[in-house]
Amino acid sequence: MYAIVEIAGQQFKVEKDQQLFVHRLENKEGESVSFDRVLLIDNDGKVNVGAPAISGASVTAKVLEHMKGDKTIVFKKKRRKGYKKKKGHRQYLTSIQVESISEKGGAKKAAKAKPAEEKKETKAKKEEGSEKKASTAKKTTAKKSTGEKKSTSTSAKKSTSTKKASKDSAKKPSSTKAKSTSTKKSTSTKKEDKE
Repeated sequence: MYAIVEIAGQQFKVEKDQQLFVHRLENKEGESVSFDRVLLIDNDGKVNVGAPAISGASVTAKVLEHMKGDKTIVFKKKRRKGYKKKKGHRQYLTSIQVESISEKGGAKKAAKAKPAEEKKETKAKKEEGSEKKASTAKKTTAKKSTGEKKSTSTSAKKSTSTKKASKDSAKKPSSTKAKSTSTKKSTSTKKEDKE
């Protein structure tokens, strides 16, 4: 049998008579502690999952000792800048031993059904809201249709300007052809001069 419990902000998988280190607890050494945030209990293949916690379930443990964890070195360096920082840290921990896992409560009870009167009121409110949405939708479609007329007039202006541009571009390539033939002639005359 095991359980998943939240202890001091962390989740642990615990079994009976297991020892583990958790973040520092306020209880004194030798006291027993009860944890109510049991998220899951597996009892020989029968799994009970909470939503998010199982109501009525608890895990009791005994505080063995308060201690500090191993030293952790925090070293920062930026190369070629002359920047070095070295710090150490030791986390405050509590060693506990799990004594028992109790599964008194089952799954959470379903919420009671609302009276029929309250349901009717909520339906009436929803209908009013849908009418308001429909009226605003009509307004927005009217605005969009006027916007479409404006956009068609601007697209007509653009199309006339593109026609003018295409006429101008049709004239320009002929002049570039004339320039390219003249450059060919000049290069051929230079080759003849070299010979």
